[in-house]
Amino acid sequence: MLEIDPEVLSVRKKYATRPPELQRVGTKRIRFMNFIEICNVFKRPSSHLMDFILVELGTTGSLDSKEALTVKGRYEIKQFEAILRKYIKEYVLCPNCKSSETKLVKEQRLSFIICDKCNSKRSVSNIKSGMQGSQNK
Repeated sequence: MLEIDPEVLSVRKKYATRPPELQRVGTKRIRFMNFIEICNVFKRPSSHLMDFILVELGTTGSLDSKEALTVKGRYEIKQFEAILRKYIKEYVLCPNCKSSETKLVKEQRLSFIICDKCNSKRSVSNIKSGMQGSQNK
């Protein structure tokens, strides 16, 4: 019989983070107030998560002086939550053991998720800025 590492089979914890805090700026912009905090929880660079969110929403945006992401358009919290769930699934969780203890590493022109728990390595697709996301406005 195969020996199974008990550390890999340990109880899987759910990945939980604070919900996005959105603030309306005027009538046509939204400010994502805890954006940097969420980037730190995911252990991902803010530029990567920002690019993903902007592509999924199909809009433009920027980081302001308060480290908040300002996005052009009118969106609801549930749209940001769905995008963050998709980001976690594609770029944070290990596809084998579902651990969140991963690193996003760029080697040459490819990006990989490397799991610290089971040592697996999987390539992930790059964020395509020309592609429109699946979220409805």
